[in-house]
Amino acid sequence: MTASPVPATILTGFLGAGKTTLLNHLLRENRGEKIAIIENEFGEVNLDSRLLTSGTDVEIVELTNGCVCCTVRGELTSALQNLLARRDAGTLAFDRLILETTGLADPAPVIQTFFVDEMLRERFQLDAVITLVDSEHAQKQLDEHRVAASQIGFADRLLLAKTDRLLLTKADCDDAKTLLIDRLRKINARAPIVEVVHGQLPREEWLDLHAFNLESALAVDEAFVASNVSAHAFVPIRQPKSLLKRSWNDSIGSHVLEAGEMDLVRVGTWMESLIEDHGNDMLRYKGILAIADEPRRLIVQGVHKVVGFDYGEPWRSEETRRSMLVVIGRELPIETMKNGFTAAQSD
Repeated sequence: MTASPVPATILTGFLGAGKTTLLNHLLRENRGEKIAIIENEFGEVNLDSRLLTSGTDVEIVELTNGCVCCTVRGELTSALQNLLARRDAGTLAFDRLILETTGLADPAPVIQTFFVDEMLRERFQLDAVITLVDSEHAQKQLDEHRVAASQIGFADRLLLAKTDRLLLTKADCDDAKTLLIDRLRKINARAPIVEVVHGQLPREEWLDLHAFNLESALAVDEAFVASNVSAHAFVPIRQPKSLLKRSWNDSIGSHVLEAGEMDLVRVGTWMESLIEDHGNDMLRYKGILAIADEPRRLIVQGVHKVVGFDYGEPWRSEETRRSMLVVIGRELPIETMKNGFTAAQSD
């Protein structure tokens, strides 16, 4: 057993978004860290390598810098447990895990794998869900494939790839990019958007983000909360007036619930009912709650029906004690949810 859990990143994105290109760049620039890359269900990494071992469910390939790549064709939980067993036995070394999903996969079952199995929950620290977005084809993919919106909704960070292709396919590249970013924000207001060119992105932009830590901070696009019209901190863009009236019928959207101080029993009962009734349609949700007569912030974070609560830092004396819950979900009864959240306030 190791002293600390192995950091794990889930890398997702629709077919052809550039996941392998990003991984290749990471491995080329990697210095000293041994990385295990798992491709869930199927896929290829285009690197020269030699076969270490072969089995029914897992095929492990050693890369030139000491990292390993595994193609998982069977049960993911068993494959991860097998990798840990080999790590403990000293026959396989890795310091970090990156799990690349197939381009047609919903990330939910992969995320839940790291929470529902006790061994995996203790041995891995899920760091973040990173979603690659193909700028050239994303609008069409979102129109035609429900899973494309799901991949975006689960993301802790969105990597906007192939923006250079817009120059070749769109008359106004800036407007096309702005339009896409506006749509991405409506689906996921939590995830910062970072532009990546040919997979060349510093590792600190997508690794060690600690997105699943129960911290006393809640990142949410302030433009979404206010007027939904602003330039994003990571991608400087202009917002043409012609785009402000554009809307989409994406089934997944971001919603912000706000209230004052909460009654602990009421908000707990409301959360239990909410998760029971709508957990399957709630992709990601995170909140900072101000509980009456409690000096600390109550932090809540969940994926579908898997949810965690913890007390964080105390509220500062100069702060307004306000409660906020950001929910990314599919066709949720938002007005009913807002009313229930407000009703859970203390008297």
